[in-house]
Formats: sequence, structure tokens, C-alpha cells
Amino acid sequence: MYPRFSETFIVTEILALEERGADLEIFSLRPPADGRFHEALARVAAPVTYLPHHLRSTELWRVLRAARPDLPDLERHLDELLDAAPDDAAAAVDLAAQVRRRGITHLHAHFGSVSTTVARLAARIAGIGYSFTAHAKDIFHADVDPADLSRKLADAAFVITVSDYNLTHLHREYGAAAEGVIRLYNGLDLDSFTYRAARPDPHTDPVIVGVGRLVEKKGFVHLVDALALLAQRGSTARLALVGSGPEESALRAQVTARGLEGRVTFHGSLPQGRMADVVSRAAVFAAPCVVGSDGNRDGLPTVVLEALALGTPVVATPVTGMPEAVRDAETGLLVPEADPIALANALERVLTDPDGARERAAAGRLLVEDVFDTRRNAAVLHALYAGTAAAPAPVAPPAPRVATAPTLPASARADELAEVAR
Repeated sequence: MYPRFSETFIVTEILALEERGADLEIFSLRPPADGRFHEALARVAAPVTYLPHHLRSTELWRVLRAARPDLPDLERHLDELLDAAPDDAAAAVDLAAQVRRRGITHLHAHFGSVSTTVARLAARIAGIGYSFTAHAKDIFHADVDPADLSRKLADAAFVITVSDYNLTHLHREYGAAAEGVIRLYNGLDLDSFTYRAARPDPHTDPVIVGVGRLVEKKGFVHLVDALALLAQRGSTARLALVGSGPEESALRAQVTARGLEGRVTFHGSLPQGRMADVVSRAAVFAAPCVVGSDGNRDGLPTVVLEALALGTPVVATPVTGMPEAVRDAETGLLVPEADPIALANALERVLTDPDGARERAAAGRLLVEDVFDTRRNAAVLHALYAGTAAAPAPVAPPAPRVATAPTLPASARADELAEVAR
């Protein structure tokens, strides 16, 4: 689905690639599900095409008939098409025809699930390469078909995954099929996230902020319990939750049951700019992520990187790739998942030791600049595209641009940020 309100990392990647001169087109399997959009979408130049979805039988024949002039060898792929769900097969045929028609040289899908199913099939029909980015749900969820994912890993020109944790898991579970997997972090546009050393206002109650969909894997149920423990200890801390989702009613009921009605604000989903403002003003950012009962979990939440970039002290759990950004006692604090007492203790440590919190936050900003800058990461991805792009017959596209990693300005020096922190 494009655009999707919760997937800011995809828009950030597209903009960074376009900045490097990449000639992109966007194909979406689904139309957007709501009317909320982030400001950055207005800067995306790539055109968007929505592929056929939920077709009646007569419409399916129409798609096949329209694609036939561009895909004269379509019957060679009939067995694979018949193995796919009808909607996926129709989308793949339509996409393959547009690849031939428009001279597209490579397909890349985000998530190794249905989007890669369609990209893989379309690429095979059109005679070009494909790649995909594996995030979290598409790797760990109970619904993942290991044989299907293994086939995709083996067939792809290359595969990106967003953490070393994911990379190790894929190598361990899929062996030789995962040899082409590359770890490349989701990046941030650091121009949009200005560092500000947190300085608590003694005249206002400190705010703990949590951001994300209100679903099990975010662990917000444990954050509410931790806030209740802090209240019992005499803390005046309040909680701001940014996001929406199916657990909102249960969380509101929990807040009432714990006697926290005046301490918790449900902001709902906010555009990226407003979310960043809430996070930057908070005393501490909490990411109490857990592994869900269905195996679902976060990979490395983009909003955690955003909090680090903004200079907001972070407390998190060591789920999947989280320790690669939140390094315990260095760039933030880590606590065991599903442990409200440990979470409350860490939040209290941040609130009562602002100097230590600022030092960790300064180190967090440096880490983001060094490892999670979207311009650096997009340079790697663009070079991968250029190295694997192939001309789809019968159209002869222009020669692919050769991308090299740019020489970027040096990050702010550690001593400068330390001085700001002091």
C-alpha cells in the first residue's frame, strides 16, 4: 500500500534516491486506506500506479488481453501464474506489461510478503531482475511460509534487511538461500530532525512519550503499568501516546483501572512533523516492544531512530535489532521485555539523572549521524540497483547510471555535542 501513514521510512528512501538522480516509478497493490498523509509526500516526484485488485473474472480477462501485445511469451509462465492467488497473478501480469512498455530495468519491493510475490512474478515474466527489503512481520510472523520466503531469497538479485539481528536470523534459518542478503538500515533525513539537548522544566510535570500503532508488539500495556508504578512512588510523570490501533479501547480501560485518567493523553496518529515536536519536548521516549503471541515483532522502529536524532533520552527493550541503535548505558537504556518494574526503574533513572540522560542522548545523535543517515544508505541502494539493472526486451532503456557512495560532510564532533549536553 502506498502511501501508508505508518511507513515513513519508505517515503524517506524514495526521496533520498530521487535526490541522487534515480528515475523511479511507484506501483502499489492497494490504494491508501485513510486520508492522513505526511508532509514529505508532497516532495516525491515519482508517479504512482495502482495495480488491479479484487477483480471479477471478466476484468481478469481484460487485464490479460491488454498485456498480451507487450508479453507475447506470457504462456511460458502459465504454471507460475496458476500457482498464485488470482489478484496477485493479475497484478503481476499488469506490472510486467508496464515494465516492458515503460522500459523499467529493475523492480524492488518493500516487505517479503505479497509485494515481493508480485514483484518476483512480474520480473520473471518481463525478463528483468528484482530485489526486496525484508523488515520484520514478513520474516517472523507465524503466517510466513518458509518455503516461499526461501525461494524469494534465492531468486532475488539481492535482498536488503534492516538489522544485523534479521541478517543473522535469515542466514541461520535459510542457509545458502540467504547468501545474497545485505544489511542496510532504514535511514533518516537528518535535516528534518534537529538535535536539542533535553533540559527538564522544573515547573512542569515530565512527559514520557510512546509512539506507534496501538498493537500488541508495541508493548504499551507494560508502559501504562510502569506509569502506575511511578505514580505509586510519588512521581508526577505523565504519558503521551501517539498512534492509533485495535488496542486503543483496552489501553483506555487499563488507564482508568489504574487510576491514571489525568496522566495519560491519547494523541491519535499525527503527521511526522507534529509527532517529532511531541517527542522532542518529552523528558523520555519509551519503546517497550515485545514479541507478539503470533511471532510478530518490530525490526528496528524508525521512530526510535527519530527520538535519538532529536536528542530525547530513550528507554527500550532488546527486541530484534533494537540494541543496534539503543546501546545500553551508551545511547539509551535497555530493559527486559514485558517487565513493567524494570521499565519503571529505567524511566525513573532518566527522570532523576538528567545529566546522564543528556550524555546518552548526545551519543545517540552521533550514532544516528554515523550509521542511519538516509543519504549514505540511499547511495548504497542506488549502486545496487545500477549494478543489477537489465534491459527488458524488447525495449532498450538508457544505460543505467553508475552510483557511488558520496563524500558527505563530517558529522558534528563528539566534543561539540557533549558541550551542548553539558
